[in-house]
Amino acid sequence: MGRADVVVTALAVYPVKSLVGVSVQDAVVEAQGLRGDRRWAVVDEEGTKVTAREEHGLLGLRAEPLPEGAIRLTGPGAEPLTVEVPSRATPVPVRFSGQDEARPAGSDANAWLSARVGRPLRLVWQDDDTVRPIRPEMGGRTGDRNSLSDAAPLHVTSEASLRRLGDWLLETAAERGEEPGDPVEHDRFRPNVVVAGGEAFAEDSWSSVRIGDVPFRRTMVCDRCVMTTIDRNDLRTRKEPIRTLARHRKWDGATWFGIRLTPVLPLAPGATIRAGDPVVAV
Repeated sequence: MGRADVVVTALAVYPVKSLVGVSVQDAVVEAQGLRGDRRWAVVDEEGTKVTAREEHGLLGLRAEPLPEGAIRLTGPGAEPLTVEVPSRATPVPVRFSGQDEARPAGSDANAWLSARVGRPLRLVWQDDDTVRPIRPEMGGRTGDRNSLSDAAPLHVTSEASLRRLGDWLLETAAERGEEPGDPVEHDRFRPNVVVAGGEAFAEDSWSSVRIGDVPFRRTMVCDRCVMTTIDRNDLRTRKEPIRTLARHRKWDGATWFGIRLTPVLPLAPGATIRAGDPVVAV
C-alpha cells in the first residue's frame, strides 16, 4: 500500500480547453473528470480544435465556471461575456479524437473569441450524453470517458517533482552561463490536482490512487508539449522547461512530467475531492 502522507495542496478547473482556469477548494468528480473541467473547447471554421499551441493568445483569456455549466469569459480590455450551456443547439461537426460532433455556443461567444485572437473561431460544448473514450494507447479501457482534454480526465503534478525540476533548471542555466529565468510554477503544466509529500517523481509508479474517498486509475505519465514553454506573462515561447526536462525525463521520443488519471467507475453519488485530502497510491 502507498503512504498517506501525500496530500492535495491545490485544485483547479479549466472550463475551456487552453484558456486560463480557476483555483477551487473542492470539485465534484464525474465520469469524464472534474465537474466543469474542459467541457468547452475552441475550434476553427472547419471544426478542428484550436489550442494555445497554435494560438498563444488563448492563454491570456480566462474562463470561470458558473452554475449549471455556464461560463464567464474574461480578457484584457474586453467586456466579460456569460455563455450559457447550448443544450438545445444542433450539434456541429468537430475534429477531436473519439468525438465527431459537439454543441455550438452562440454567435456572441464566437465573435468575442475571434476578436480577442484575431481569426475566426467558434466555441463548442461537450454535452453530458457524449461518451468520448480514452484511447487504448493512452491507457484507456472499455467504459472510460474523457472530457475534451488531450488524453485523460485528470492531470496531477507534484510539488516534490517541481522542486527537482527547479534544481535542474538552475543547473542548466549555470552550465550555459545564462541568467536563471523566473521559477517555473505548476500553472505551466495546467494540472487539476497538485500534491505534496513523498519523493520527486514517485507519481510515475502509481497505478491506483485514492484522493480522499474517490478512487482513480493512472492511465499514463504525461507527455509534455510546447505549451509548457509559453511564458504566462508575455505569452512568448521560451526554451524552458522542455530543454531541461529533455535532459532528465526523455524516453520513447517524448518528454514527461506529471501523470494522468481517470475515475474508477461507478462513482459514488456526489463524489468530491478537496484541498487537504490525503492521497494514497499503490
